[in-house]
Amino acid sequence: MNNNLILQSDFGIGDGAVSAMKGVARTVSQDIFISDLTHDIPPYDIWVASYRLYQTVKYWPKGTVFVSVVDPGVGSDRRSIACLTQSGHYIITPDNGSLTHIKHYEGIEAVIAIDEVKSRLPHSEESHTFHGRDIYAYNGARLAAGQIQFEDLGQPIELDSIQQLTINDAKQEEDKLVGYIDVLDIRFGSLWTNIPLSYLKDNNIHHGDALIVTIYNNENKVYQNIMKFVRSFADVNIGEPLVYVNSLVNLGVAINQDSFSDLYHIGTGNDWRIEVAKAPDLA
Repeated sequence: MNNNLILQSDFGIGDGAVSAMKGVARTVSQDIFISDLTHDIPPYDIWVASYRLYQTVKYWPKGTVFVSVVDPGVGSDRRSIACLTQSGHYIITPDNGSLTHIKHYEGIEAVIAIDEVKSRLPHSEESHTFHGRDIYAYNGARLAAGQIQFEDLGQPIELDSIQQLTINDAKQEEDKLVGYIDVLDIRFGSLWTNIPLSYLKDNNIHHGDALIVTIYNNENKVYQNIMKFVRSFADVNIGEPLVYVNSLVNLGVAINQDSFSDLYHIGTGNDWRIEVAKAPDLA
């Protein structure tokens, strides 16, 4: 452990929930460094929580502890779990699919079912609706501070026993690339797909090429256009659509200085398929 504790939730910052989590963590240890991944996960959206972990975890030093609390099943019989990723990071979260992208793309070394009776904030036994404070932040802080070891949190469980959401991988179909819109660049409205840059290279697609981009919601076509594959937003005019490589080295679709997702009402997940093909040369 390296004293880093990173918090994620769907709590927002309009009340004292996040502050209470940080207060518990600081009460456990004054020596840990606490940072926020985000607290703006859409309420109950486990898919986005899972993706944001995948987007962020690898950029923190090994031994960093992440606490992710998007927990529509709080107080039910769903498990609380902790995992050690193959990259050497720790994540404490409900067992509801929040580890889906980490498991799929990065790999998990071990998983423990947390003992919610023994491993919880003292005197919180009668509280059943704020496990983010009483179990996750508390144990995350103890782990980050080195007061306990990973194995002290509970009993090991089989990796295949944890809850997983369905991920549809990108693929090639004849002359087109097919993927899914994993998540939105929230502030700017870009679409982040799961089509890796390597697929474009394998298909001899280069910067400056014109691409046909088609988006489906289930089987309903909601958008189609020809746009350039560019290095940066500045390579097209303001208001013009573009295809680019995002910070995870996957394909992104955007409009220069506007929100693609808002303009065309685009969502995320396996219901939102995107197809990309090289436009014919009309010269």
